Amino acid sequence: MKREQLFWLTIFLIGAIGLAIRAGTSPRGVGTVYVVEQTPSDAGAEPAGATPQAVRYRETPQGAPGAILSVQRTVGVWIAALMTLGVLSYLYRDNPLYKLVESLVVGVSAGYSFVVGFWDNLVAKLFVKLTPGLIHAWAIPLGEGEPLPAADWTYLAPLILGVLLFFRLIPKLAWISVWPLAFVVGTTAGLKLIVYLEADFIGQIENTMLPLIVLATDPQSGVRSVDFMQSIKNILLVLGVLASLTYFYFSVEHTGVVRHVARCGIWVLMITFGSSFAFTVMGRITLLTVRLEFLLGRWLGLIDVSQ
Repeated sequence: MKREQLFWLTIFLIGAIGLAIRAGTSPRGVGTVYVVEQTPSDAGAEPAGATPQAVRYRETPQGAPGAILSVQRTVGVWIAALMTLGVLSYLYRDNPLYKLVESLVVGVSAGYSFVVGFWDNLVAKLFVKLTPGLIHAWAIPLGEGEPLPAADWTYLAPLILGVLLFFRLIPKLAWISVWPLAFVVGTTAGLKLIVYLEADFIGQIENTMLPLIVLATDPQSGVRSVDFMQSIKNILLVLGVLASLTYFYFSVEHTGVVRHVARCGIWVLMITFGSSFAFTVMGRITLLTVRLEFLLGRWLGLIDVSQ
């Protein structure tokens, strides 16, 4: 083991031992979740004649009146904490624990996506149109007095296209799956093109067509005057867009004035990319903060996260 790895391993072990001692002496407990039965005022009053619902519980601090230990939630907290530590162990180096957690996350995500896709797409959008009687009697009950809709056989087309995609698994008939795949790709490209033109292309043009001199009216006196701050913002925005477009305009040689304007466009692009990257980093730091709050609060009980 290298000296640097040994040093950091020692630091981590000392920190882990310190956290274990601190958590063991914490009055909140380590990874324990206590619940109390919800009262009617917490869950809301049930309407007259309604079927009694199952008993519901809400989390409560340890030592609260009526608090009982929830074994299921406690086990869930420990599993989540150990999986979080398994992911963070990659900061030291790649290890079997990280690979195990990674495989669990990928597998659970794939299974969850499959179940959601089955119920939200196949059942709720396709099968309910082809066999409304069966689906409404089995999975999606109708409201009181709501008539049973008739079957829509036009939905056989997406069903057939979806079945043809599975011919990809048969080597000799794999060419059949190209037709539904081409339909999916072409339709998606056409829809995305319309959305892109409306949201990005036309929207950016509209947002750039701004007045360079902004006039503001005083609500009390009614006198119109120049809003210098907003005018400066609009001028900088328009000049930044023009400079960025000049950098990508290759029909004219970038010499003289054009070269200096293109250089300003590079600065505008770099500032834009930098702010986007900083926003992404802040999002990841927020996720890290949430996981550290979970470990130090709900698992080790070192901080109060009840608020």
